[in-house]
Amino acid sequence: MFNKGDMAVYPAHGVGQIQSIEKRVVGEFEQSFYVMKIIDSSMVVMIPTTTSDSVGLRGIISSTEADKVFEILKDRDVEIEAQPWNQRYRQYMEKIKTGSVFKIAGVLRDLYLLKEDKDLSFGERKMLDTAKSLLMKEIALANHIKEDQVEEDIEKIFNN
Repeated sequence: MFNKGDMAVYPAHGVGQIQSIEKRVVGEFEQSFYVMKIIDSSMVVMIPTTTSDSVGLRGIISSTEADKVFEILKDRDVEIEAQPWNQRYRQYMEKIKTGSVFKIAGVLRDLYLLKEDKDLSFGERKMLDTAKSLLMKEIALANHIKEDQVEEDIEKIFNN
């Protein structure tokens, strides 16, 4: 259950703030909705309160979980299977859509590692930016620091 003013994560859209909780008539039924403004895009989404769990709406991670994200980013003992970029793109997009900060961290790490070996496709570069942006916002909130600091920390991991 979220309250007005709470920060939350809506999968594939990112971090947002619950602006209000409103009741609307949909068909013959009155439903309650979270009205959430996504920070990155200023997009406003309405999420039924009764299905918010099933669509993946969740609170911001803790600082301990943020540390785990950095552990995932630092893990180099991973094997990225050789496959066409569009197949990899679909798999990574599915992971991003889950809203799991840990799966998003895995996607970011894998794309950075791929980038060391070859040029990424336009779609993969865009996905790398999306994954990075999603992580930066949430980690900044979790650790009460600026996004620039999180970006710097991420860049340090991959520029060694």
